[in-house]
Amino acid sequence: MGLWFNITLACFAATGSFLFGYDSGVMTDVIQSPHFLQYFNTKPTSPTIGAINSTFSGGAVFGSLMGGFTMDRLGRRITIMIGAAIALLGAILQSAAQNLAMVLVGRILAGWAVGLLSMSVPVYQAECAHPKNRGFIVGLSQQMIGVGYIVSTWVGYGSSKVPKTSSFSWRFPLAFQALPCVMLICGILFFPESPRHLIEHDREEEAMQVLRKLHYNGRNDEWIQQEFREIRMTVSAEKAITAPGWRIMFTVPQWRTRLMHATLTPLTLLKSQANFHPTINVINYYQTIMYDSLGFTGDTGLLVTGIYNCVGPITNFIFITLILDRPLLFGTVGITLALVCEAIVNSQNTDAHSRGLSIAGVFFYFLVTVLFSLSFGSISWVYASEIMPMQIRARGSAFATGIGNWLVATVWNQVSPQGLGHIGWKFYFVFICWNVCVTFPTILFVFKETKKLSLEEIDLLFGERALGRLPEDLGDVKGVVGEGEGKAVGAERVELQHKV
Repeated sequence: MGLWFNITLACFAATGSFLFGYDSGVMTDVIQSPHFLQYFNTKPTSPTIGAINSTFSGGAVFGSLMGGFTMDRLGRRITIMIGAAIALLGAILQSAAQNLAMVLVGRILAGWAVGLLSMSVPVYQAECAHPKNRGFIVGLSQQMIGVGYIVSTWVGYGSSKVPKTSSFSWRFPLAFQALPCVMLICGILFFPESPRHLIEHDREEEAMQVLRKLHYNGRNDEWIQQEFREIRMTVSAEKAITAPGWRIMFTVPQWRTRLMHATLTPLTLLKSQANFHPTINVINYYQTIMYDSLGFTGDTGLLVTGIYNCVGPITNFIFITLILDRPLLFGTVGITLALVCEAIVNSQNTDAHSRGLSIAGVFFYFLVTVLFSLSFGSISWVYASEIMPMQIRARGSAFATGIGNWLVATVWNQVSPQGLGHIGWKFYFVFICWNVCVTFPTILFVFKETKKLSLEEIDLLFGERALGRLPEDLGDVKGVVGEGEGKAVGAERVELQHKV
């Protein structure tokens, strides 16, 4: 089967990323439905809308942390299936909601599922990919998140064409979430577990069969044997130097520093396609409110939203295929200046009396997403994965994603609609101050440059030895690694060094 089966597997697994994007974006149009607002006795700028969006991010916090356990214990494939099943239950509750509690519980479950999928899908793709195609295959995951946003917007726009007295305008977009869930649950059964996970659990014969299914082209038996041996050797080495428990991440100084960097990555840059930079996140969720203040109401506002959600993914796709290096400082400055211009335009057009200023306001929203895609883009995925040492990669990634990404997003999602409703254009200065006081200095003074460095050189950059060895002080950490374990770890370190 070879390459085509590999690409088919990657594309199908990316359905989980599509679900991620769709679930994240669907509420943008739902909160504009007159029937939805009337049914739940609320308005777009109310704390209720903030709660609906923040519970989604809150659920994702726990889903991300849960993924650190399920991926290693149950496998990548089963974790994706669990995520899809939880998302299906959440979609049913949301679309059939008779009261606000059903919507909130449904959004929590949807967020829980997205937290699982946001971790498991890229790992599954990467571990099944041929080394030559890994960048493209993992990139499918990121791109499909953007496609999910696009589809959610246009499904919502089409559903808005029904009479205002019909609940179809919001129940159908929420019910549509179930389609990718069912596809994942049924289809993932026909795809294999990743060979790395199989070898890690001593299922080597099955792992060899999967490798041949993924990569055999009729004349590369020797390469497959070599790939199998390398994976087995790497897994054995990782088992020898993996430190138990979560506390160790915060106790060993070098690991604590790298964990801080990985957590700051989503806190300041935040996932590009997930769009959890505070500015991008709030625009994605509440852009219909912003367009309303510019005079683009009703279907017109939804149409502009649909076009906006296409711009970012298209720009990102073009530049991930053509440009390798993204100037983060340039992106921060550009986004900040665009927001300053947006605030100025809105301050002079508070009652949307000027069509020209309203169009200029829309232009600067679009400019923000273009600058974001050209600068930050997918770089946060790469940076966080590069700097996390392999000994704590699963636990560290779970913590960084759950806390730095989703927990922060929960706060922004809750407060933004009230901020937009109470102070209007002045709320943009919250984002401007965030970029000036947090994002820019963090990138300039804290982040380390990893461009063109090997993983071993990145180890040295953070003050550790290369070759994947444990820090010397690991065995001396009281209460974390016992005396016997410390001696064993030291022996394993020496043995691994001799092997290398």
